[in-house]
Amino acid sequence: MVRPRRILIALLALALLAAGCSRGGGGETTVAGGGGGGSGDFGDLKGICNSAKASGAPAQGVTASEIKLGVFSDIGFTKNPEFVDAAKVFTSWCNDNGGVAGRKLSYTVHDAKLLEVRQRMVEACRDDFALVGGGAAFDGLGVKDRLNCLLPEFPAQVVSAANAGSDLQVGGGGTASQTDIYTGSHSWLFKEAYPDSAAAIGVITGDIPATKSMLSGYQESLPAEGATLVYGDLYPAAGVTDWTPYAQAIKSKGVKGLIFLGNYVDLPKLEDVLTGMDYHLDWIDANSNAYNAGFLKLLGNSATAQHNYADISGTAPLESDLPAIKQLKQLYAKYAPGSEPTYPAVRAFAAWALFAKSAASCGDALTRKCLYDAATKESAWTGGGLVAPQDYTTKAAVQKCFNVEMVTPQGWQPAPFKPDNGPYRCDMTPYVYKQDLGKPLTLADVGKSLNDVK
Repeated sequence: MVRPRRILIALLALALLAAGCSRGGGGETTVAGGGGGGSGDFGDLKGICNSAKASGAPAQGVTASEIKLGVFSDIGFTKNPEFVDAAKVFTSWCNDNGGVAGRKLSYTVHDAKLLEVRQRMVEACRDDFALVGGGAAFDGLGVKDRLNCLLPEFPAQVVSAANAGSDLQVGGGGTASQTDIYTGSHSWLFKEAYPDSAAAIGVITGDIPATKSMLSGYQESLPAEGATLVYGDLYPAAGVTDWTPYAQAIKSKGVKGLIFLGNYVDLPKLEDVLTGMDYHLDWIDANSNAYNAGFLKLLGNSATAQHNYADISGTAPLESDLPAIKQLKQLYAKYAPGSEPTYPAVRAFAAWALFAKSAASCGDALTRKCLYDAATKESAWTGGGLVAPQDYTTKAAVQKCFNVEMVTPQGWQPAPFKPDNGPYRCDMTPYVYKQDLGKPLTLADVGKSLNDVK
């Protein structure tokens, strides 16, 4: 499971990202694929897409020939097509290999445009069988509607405490709002990689509720894990004209390890001032939102002057030669030429694979109950090799694996964090917050239960 709030910081900061142009439109149903053929295997998953014969229409959005799904995105605001691309690539490949148990996949992009989550959720409740492989910055606005219409969700990422681990949701975040799942990477940084930094940790965050909540969490968890916080500050989410006062404060406090929670385009500006002041931190947690090529281009001299790291939460590194990553890149080259898979897209593809395997196991009698029951039987889900093992059999499962990337002259590369399970290190015990940082919504909150799911 992945701490989701960090991934969508840029959206919550209300700052336009330098993202690619839109490919795919909100509200239009797309049936992808239709040619080719080949193997329905992905990574180490066998036959998740196949041409078995289906009949009947056992649930909303399911016919003998089609499964209608929804993909949430803020593409109308961000112009970032990564969830749309992931949907296009997976469904094209799956449909070219027979679909899910013979039913072709179609999807509707529900473009929330940042603030239209409820409107899009009402549409999804009306038409879709399930939601797959998406995310929205203000996803908490739609949870009650989703639960009220008993709509299962397989998100790529979740943001709000109300949505992270909410009922009828499999993957995307789990109990992330109740635990500090960056316990592993931060402990490695200030206990193993740079032990002198433990006495001087700083946190700077955009002045918005989600990241302010994370700052509150770190003020509890980091001291409990053996660190001393000497600096904590907020910056305007809309952006900063001059980062000099923040850099001077960081220097005056003697900060050695800095956790940055904000839009990745802002961090290089801060680092540029620090580097110009000849102040070099032991480490900077740039957060997984910075794990992209755009961040590297913005860093300039700070790429070597500062030490940037990113915990990518048990996700296969994009630069790796792992079989699942290699296959994913091949599928993008075929079905979305000109696009490259991103970190959130890897999470999205793993969500699509979970949906497909679970739905295929239901065969002809594909219902929401069967789908959800099948997905929640997965005790060591890896998405075919895209993510570290994840246990979906219980809401109480905690993430044990993490992996850390670092900026090098060759770009993002794995840091020397002592992996013990392929590309991951799986000895983490996440800190459990004692304070209330918000709870996920349940079916009981809308007067329903799992018995109502058919």
